Amino acid sequence: MKKLVLTAALLAVSAASAQKTQLEFWTISLAPLFNDEMNRLVRQYEKENPNVELKWVDVPANAMEQKLLAAVAAGRPPAAVNLSSDMAVKLVQQGALEPLTLSAAQQKVYFPNTLSTFTFGGKVMGVPWYWSPKVVAYNTEIFKKAGLSTTNPPRTIQTMMAAAKQIKDKTGLYGFMPNINGINFIYLFQEAGLPVIKNGKAVFNSPEHVKLVQQYVDLYKKGYIPEDTMRRGYTAATELYASGKLAMLITGPQFILRVQNDNKDVFAKTQVAPYPINIAGNVIHTGLMGFTVPKGQKDKAAAQKLALFLTNDANQLAFSKVTKTTFPSTVKASTDKFFKTGGSDAVSQGRLVAASELKKAKDLTLVYPDASKLNKVFKDNIEAAMAGQKTVKAALDEIVRAWNASL
Repeated sequence: MKKLVLTAALLAVSAASAQKTQLEFWTISLAPLFNDEMNRLVRQYEKENPNVELKWVDVPANAMEQKLLAAVAAGRPPAAVNLSSDMAVKLVQQGALEPLTLSAAQQKVYFPNTLSTFTFGGKVMGVPWYWSPKVVAYNTEIFKKAGLSTTNPPRTIQTMMAAAKQIKDKTGLYGFMPNINGINFIYLFQEAGLPVIKNGKAVFNSPEHVKLVQQYVDLYKKGYIPEDTMRRGYTAATELYASGKLAMLITGPQFILRVQNDNKDVFAKTQVAPYPINIAGNVIHTGLMGFTVPKGQKDKAAAQKLALFLTNDANQLAFSKVTKTTFPSTVKASTDKFFKTGGSDAVSQGRLVAASELKKAKDLTLVYPDASKLNKVFKDNIEAAMAGQKTVKAALDEIVRAWNASL
């Protein structure tokens, strides 16, 4: 008799489970560091939606696009998937994402400039999640040795360059390591208010563009910028700063945590200032993460509901408090006192400074065909100009010619 009762109970549980809607969402490289927070989200969603059984899957960044395309092709896509803005561009072009249908109230939850990052051709193809505006960490000891004020750090690119020269001349150490490797000049052009593509054509070989690049070429030629600037970018800059050999680090707050782990002595001497805004552009390039709904999702309404849940005010705030280095893309969450409370340590300062920059943050990723090929042309020619193998004007002219042959 007991066996029959037990069997009946198991069948009842099995039947109840079978009646539940199975949903799955994917994130990029969050395990195992943020397992507790992701599992909390799963429990919370299942509590609010008793008819849903939710599964979280974490995918390495370098495998996400291929894995998602395979799932879409097989007809078994997840309900919601975390993508970076540049991944979203590629997958939208390949027809792998579903457009969302958001009410005016739902759209107002997010900063307009973050929602627009995932809007293509007037269609909202995803909802924004987290990002980290750049700040400038600076070594007060090096500043003192160079005769610079530790309470009034550079606030413009021009004064930062001038400070870098003074630091190198007086201490022999490098002042800063600009983010100019790869295609980063594309973002610097936009931050300076200069167009990249206009009326479908590349236009970044004007005298203004040449002048901007020439400033960095001159610094590089005169030894004011580290030799491996063009090869290793952020990674080399963080290593150099953490070793006490770089005065200013242009970085996201997450890299300040790395400095804290690598060299507590340098961290103790670190203060944080806002990223130097170019008044003409009044914008800070900031890479953005979001949640999208893949093509072929059988219950699109349920998938969209999940994406909105994962990126709502409460959950974005909770995620930021766990990571301590990322910021919400929602208006209400960004006003929380957590982001307004500074402190004597660089991490607290970085969070406070970056939070104040959110309204100027924007993902400046551009959409254009043959991106891999065109980006290589850009990178190769900029490196040739930096090395003195061709003039800046000749390099930009060559890039524009190549781009306009494909655009």
